[in-house]
Amino acid sequence: MDHDPTAAVVVRDLRVRRGGGVVFDGLDLEVARGGVTGLMGPSGCGKTTLMRAIVGTQRVQGGGVTVFGQAAGSAGLRHRVAYDTQAASVYSDLTVEQNLRYFARLVGASRKDVGRVLDQVNLRDRAGQRVDTLSGGQASRVSLAVAILGRPELLVLDEPTVGLDPLLREELWSVFHTLVDEGATLIVSSHVMDEALRCDRLLLLRDGRVMADTTPARLLSETGADDPDRAFLALIEREVG
Repeated sequence: MDHDPTAAVVVRDLRVRRGGGVVFDGLDLEVARGGVTGLMGPSGCGKTTLMRAIVGTQRVQGGGVTVFGQAAGSAGLRHRVAYDTQAASVYSDLTVEQNLRYFARLVGASRKDVGRVLDQVNLRDRAGQRVDTLSGGQASRVSLAVAILGRPELLVLDEPTVGLDPLLREELWSVFHTLVDEGATLIVSSHVMDEALRCDRLLLLRDGRVMADTTPARLLSETGADDPDRAFLALIEREVG
């Protein structure tokens, strides 16, 4: 597989089957270093499967994925790549800070880094609170805090804002862009198309295929639509027509 030194992720001829069905049949794409790449599309289009392939937890039938020039899931990527799943991946019977200290030891992060991520996700005042007493949005922020321990270079976030109220979504997107400013590359999936406008680049998926690899401004300009939902529908109509 060719390795583009400017790319964080390179996917070539990826073939994946799940539950007896074909998810990807020769998928090709690249994700540039830096910025927020939005992985957009309806539920069931392959977003989570692609993310699992990028972090090396998805069994594939052909092709491959490289991350920073190494095969996805390689030991050398262990501290360079972080994955935040849709469900909060923390221990509910521990406090916020206990969770962070535990995971910090696993990734070799310092206690000072625990304080940094608490501040970054605005949970300093909840540090001593058990996770099972937090709201859903707060628990999601704990998972994000765990993911950014040790300053990974690539963050893969699977629908991190799903079910959150507009204020919490705004706070999380502010955190995402701060991470980018600090040098990280983010891949953020969502089926809420208005979040496309918050991304630097867009990969629009449908039925396991990339419908568009573009930017928010170019998407609206090329479709003549005034919002991402209409733009996505316009792309589908072009394919059908």
